[in-house]
Amino acid sequence: MSESLPGAASRAFLGVERSVLGRPWRGRLDATGEARALAIAQLHGSGDLLSRVLAGRGVTPEGAQDYLDPSLRKLLPEPFSLKDMEAAARRIAEAIERSDRIAIFGDYDVDGAASSALLYDYFRCCGTPCEIYIPDRIFEGYGPNIEAIQGLARGGAKLLITVDCGTASHVPLAEAARLGLDPIVLDHHQAPEILPSAIVVNPNRKDDLSGLGNLCAAGVVFMTLVAVQRSLRERGFFSPARPPPDLLAGLDLVALATIADVASLTGLNRAFVTKGLALMHTRGRQGLTSLFDIAGLKEPPNPYHLGFLIGPRINAGGRIGDAALGARLLTLRDPVEARTIAGELDRLNRERQELERATLDEAEAQAGAATEKPTVIVVPGDGWHPGVVGLIASRLKEKFRCPAFAIAFAVNGLGTGSGRSIAGVDLGRAVRAAVEAGILVKGGGHAMAAGITIARERLADFKLFLEDTLAGPVTAACADEALLIDATLSAAAAKPELLAGVARGGPYGAGNPEPVFALPAHRLLDVAAVGNGHLRLRAEAGDGAKIDGIAFRAAAAPVGEALLAARGTIVHLAGTLAVDRYGGRERVQLRLLDMAPAAQARVSMASP
Repeated sequence: MSESLPGAASRAFLGVERSVLGRPWRGRLDATGEARALAIAQLHGSGDLLSRVLAGRGVTPEGAQDYLDPSLRKLLPEPFSLKDMEAAARRIAEAIERSDRIAIFGDYDVDGAASSALLYDYFRCCGTPCEIYIPDRIFEGYGPNIEAIQGLARGGAKLLITVDCGTASHVPLAEAARLGLDPIVLDHHQAPEILPSAIVVNPNRKDDLSGLGNLCAAGVVFMTLVAVQRSLRERGFFSPARPPPDLLAGLDLVALATIADVASLTGLNRAFVTKGLALMHTRGRQGLTSLFDIAGLKEPPNPYHLGFLIGPRINAGGRIGDAALGARLLTLRDPVEARTIAGELDRLNRERQELERATLDEAEAQAGAATEKPTVIVVPGDGWHPGVVGLIASRLKEKFRCPAFAIAFAVNGLGTGSGRSIAGVDLGRAVRAAVEAGILVKGGGHAMAAGITIARERLADFKLFLEDTLAGPVTAACADEALLIDATLSAAAAKPELLAGVARGGPYGAGNPEPVFALPAHRLLDVAAVGNGHLRLRAEAGDGAKIDGIAFRAAAAPVGEALLAARGTIVHLAGTLAVDRYGGRERVQLRLLDMAPAAQARVSMASP
């Protein structure tokens, strides 16, 4: 699905009404957008291409300069605008003053690991005793549990802070309160009507009016630490001998979590990621540096690297190994230990890839058996590893272009499932409704992703519930699934200098989509399989200029089949552009998204 703004052009781009993926191409800008792009270019001298990109993302001429240089000082809101933030900051500040032992209970994904590490670093700087607890995905499941909380209390914890989990954990948090742990929840998942017995700071609770619902958990933690630091200053806690922690030093973790959790890169999140990426480039955090090294990353990190190289390695521990490895790595100062853990996460990630490939074949066979395009895909499997179901759901969502759930059933009849959604379809809300209807044992999430626990006998009920609940939103989303094109380019124009200019509109990701370019009337010279299911391609423009490209996971997909069949013919290509630095040479590579046969051999290079 394409992320779009009202006002995308309605006419077919390059005349493509139906691509090989069965969707139309549309220009991202209508006449009003074109005028806005012209005004941005004239006012800021930003160049035609960057101005088009900015206009296509709703940037106004007056706001362009602030957009190109997002200021955290300007965008950071009052932390106490979050419901119950005052109570949370006061209780945490009290614990720091008294040197109470604090237990941090985190989720086992990147957001949970980064959020846990943020708190741990802050408490360590304040001299406050603390520990991180990450539950085992298989044996404990998602969120706080009574046994773990009792163990933390026996270990001397006086305060429990859950991060990226806890909003719907009524029974475990009631036990924490009974044990005197004064539970605090710092979360961002959709909340039930009745909250647990705890101080809950969550911009997605129903009575929160902060407007910060796009924050990931690490963003909520950062806002909390801003409030805690203010409270500690007012209490006179800091002195020349005990200076306040540098809050900005944690922005690398906030950026990592924001990207890995696919949070919208708009407003405050965009400032978090911009500043965080710059901080990562200094390689000051030993754990991230070790991951960069083992992933072979030598260039400045960008959202692609975090989302596809670093994030999966951190997640690998929580998926199939020691769930605490990621959080531990992000807090380390010892380079030797950091390299050791990074190596173990890399090994687990390779193992995870093998598990995923084996499971995906079975899941795709189930999903492909449908005789018509489904509203939602729900595929169960006995013996599937619960650690890969989220990845399987993501692959199914990409291939079939609809929401998808993959569920791993254990011998006790309980299934652990994960769902991924398409733009415009709120999966977290549907899951919460299924919990309230008594269909699910438990479940939660946000718009684009959700997790569930379900009894085998309720599987058919869950499918019917989703089909009824999501039919309207999915139909509406599919009706608006045109691929939106920012501009046309020829192979000769695709130069690193051009991408450097376009990069000023980044960081790109959810909510701030990466620019999509069409390369009209290019001849496919070569298409070949490479890596694990990818296709490498080379195309030539009418003037003889050539460009290389890659179609990820396309070998067995419709676009891959179309590419192989079109070798030697003239086609329209559409995709994003990236600089490939392999072998020490810089050259632009097309990351293919779609393709259409060219109706004619010569097409204007002008943007629509």
